[in-house]
Amino acid sequence: MKVIKTSNILATTFSLLLLTMMPTTITNYLSSPQSSSLNLVYSQETPEAAPMNDNDSRVSQNITSQQQQPINTASLQLPSQEGFKVRVLASNFSEPHNIIYGPDNILWITERLGKSITLVDPNNGTILSNMTVPGVHQSGGQDGLMGMVLDPNFNNNGQLYVAYTYDAANNSSSNSDNELERLTKITRFTFDKTTSTINEPVDIISGLQGSIDHNSGRLAFGSDGKLYYTIGDQGKNQLSLYCQDIEAQTLPTAEEVANQNWTAYQGKVLRMNPDGSIPEDNPVIEGVQSHIFTFGHRNPQGLAVGPDGNMYAAEHGPNSDDEVNRLQAGGNYGWPYIAGYQDDQAYRYVNWSSAGEQCPQLDSRNVTAGIEAGVLAVKESEVNLPNFVPPVATFFTVASDYNFTDHNCGQLAYICNPTIAPSSLRLYDSDTIPGWNGTLLMPTLKAGKIYQLILDDNRTSLALEPAEMFKSENRYRDLAISPDGSTLFVITDSSGPAQAIGGGATTELWNPGSLLEFKYVGGNNNNNITEIQ
Repeated sequence: MKVIKTSNILATTFSLLLLTMMPTTITNYLSSPQSSSLNLVYSQETPEAAPMNDNDSRVSQNITSQQQQPINTASLQLPSQEGFKVRVLASNFSEPHNIIYGPDNILWITERLGKSITLVDPNNGTILSNMTVPGVHQSGGQDGLMGMVLDPNFNNNGQLYVAYTYDAANNSSSNSDNELERLTKITRFTFDKTTSTINEPVDIISGLQGSIDHNSGRLAFGSDGKLYYTIGDQGKNQLSLYCQDIEAQTLPTAEEVANQNWTAYQGKVLRMNPDGSIPEDNPVIEGVQSHIFTFGHRNPQGLAVGPDGNMYAAEHGPNSDDEVNRLQAGGNYGWPYIAGYQDDQAYRYVNWSSAGEQCPQLDSRNVTAGIEAGVLAVKESEVNLPNFVPPVATFFTVASDYNFTDHNCGQLAYICNPTIAPSSLRLYDSDTIPGWNGTLLMPTLKAGKIYQLILDDNRTSLALEPAEMFKSENRYRDLAISPDGSTLFVITDSSGPAQAIGGGATTELWNPGSLLEFKYVGGNNNNNITEIQ
């Protein structure tokens, strides 16, 4: 097994900032003699921007055929990369989440807070249309309009699929979550190119769990023509949800599937027919066939077809061990018992819900006291998970004695964790940029980089150390690739912290809520790729 090593991983420590938004995990270090009584380490995932009222959307809901406000390039700080020309193509998006270069030669962008799909001319950044997606509920954390994918036959049928949270209690007019029943659905729309509108909504699956955290929400069509969807663990066992049990290992009963009770669909990757039904060749797991393709996931925000035609996912880890996984039918990816490799390194599962009725009285920031009060702590070596599939790579695996308190991130300590916060995954399949064909590109949030991954011949690990590209103080959310392979179109979060170039953390993003263009113009693109040791 090859483990990626890094010599410049920033350290991390305990943080009390933003307790309601940042996930937690526990390391072996926390119960060591060096640890303080305040034994909490936060993960790399950062709080999303505060919810905005409908009238506060940063992008007009009725923009058509016009240019956005001119961009003052003189005051911009842009990423740089040898062989590429970089510019801001458009800005002022309301938490852009998903970007696609459509077969109609238009960029399709979902805006999570804006609850809309924005169409952009890739040549000049002109906003061609902004289409509100009906029924989207967004009120806190990471809910709202998420993933989108165009039908493989889009040019003929105009169909697209979007995933979003909705209020099953029809309480959309209320700003209070008291009566909110937040769930998730995937809806198919038909695009009318003459009016630039989406119509004919058909819910292909609804009643999926929805949360303020770890929704994941990526959609992709596989090479098999099936629709794949990532759904996270809903942020349980951490922060305000720390007394809720993680269901990533829970599998549905045959009765639940027959009754369309999808409660067990948490921490999973789903595989379905385009009409939402269960494919006949889906895996049978513990005697039950369902939409579940793989399970044991934490927060898989990246999903892509790899160079071998198999599906790959990029996944947020806790304080360490972000993962890239090759998805195998029926595979168990370990969470919450295993993060990264099953190696008893800097992770162990501390299950706050095991304290039962006593849990709400416990301080989830004090792990030592929690364990003394009966909270269950499990080492990775103590579990035997059938069909466990180790990751292709981790970012990063660190030793059990890793010092999480040695950092310079101040109150944003989780930004200094040995993680990168992978937010998407895309396959580059062109010969335009020398040496890139067949590689995976992985944008990151807190790291402010795009990683290039080269798989080995077995597709089970990396052949080379990942290349770090387009270093910035941005939160890269997703990217699309032009058909000729010459240009990357990258969207950035509107707000949130990231690693500072000079060390530490920053909340002053270079290009917030923007669409960036990275155009290849030639030159040396070796990106300092080296062999894995």
